[in-house]
Amino acid sequence: MVASIDYIEQVIRTYEEAAAANRATPGRQGSVIELTADLADEVMITADLHGHRPNFNAIRRIADLANHPGRHLVMQEVCHGGPSYPGTGGCMSHMMLEDVAKLKTEFPQRVHFLMSNHELAELTDYPILKNSKMLNLMFRFGMQEMYGQAIDRVRGAMLEFLRTVPLAVRVAPSTWISHTIPERLDQRKFDISLFDRELADEDLAEGSPVFSLVWGRDYRQQNADAFAKLVGAEVMIHGHEPCPDGFFVPNTRQVIIDCHAERACYMILPVGQPLTQHDVMERVQRLR
Repeated sequence: MVASIDYIEQVIRTYEEAAAANRATPGRQGSVIELTADLADEVMITADLHGHRPNFNAIRRIADLANHPGRHLVMQEVCHGGPSYPGTGGCMSHMMLEDVAKLKTEFPQRVHFLMSNHELAELTDYPILKNSKMLNLMFRFGMQEMYGQAIDRVRGAMLEFLRTVPLAVRVAPSTWISHTIPERLDQRKFDISLFDRELADEDLAEGSPVFSLVWGRDYRQQNADAFAKLVGAEVMIHGHEPCPDGFFVPNTRQVIIDCHAERACYMILPVGQPLTQHDVMERVQRLR
């Protein structure tokens, strides 16, 4: 059953307001949010959700932003996964993306949704095939079932929201959060100027620095050290990689967490304190 006109208009307004909030987020410099002690006391960091509604609800409950005014929340990758519409099999994760946008409008200064490879794939129509299913197509089927003839208007507002999300969050003084990092940085150059500017269409294309930033799976120590040096980080926190235990420590720089399985993990870090990888690992907790 197609949603009502009132509901559709509400979703469009939410995306529009969330996009405006992304652009106006305090601490935003180019495509990076710089969290300093004058902006935040602490930050809750989460990772890939892929439509996992119980874990999404747990994140909102634990974050409890209404009762923790000094706490910020970092989220990433909610598209593609979770329950499907009966009959068509369309992906329902578009509703979670709408909920993320709503959360951004409720706490515009303290919710930070990062660009990931699956959201970039929606933004650029880059096909992702998994388990013999075209995830982009199933996502589109889901939106079609919910919004009917209004799908183009809703999708247009959704894409504008995705276009404005940051690439990374830097937690002062030296903790870096992004979906992942590019590959073979110890062997080739990477244009870090993209972090200092508003992104153009060419920045999002296949093979671009943004594309390599959200698709990389090179966990060698040399690669992590090279990126850490580029961005001035001591420790880096990512999603992107499925983690059966909810977290993964591939080298002395990176900590990877996962929020779309039963053993999902998160962490809450202080802002304004120098942290080592050991400090970060001591703060990893189970989501449920």
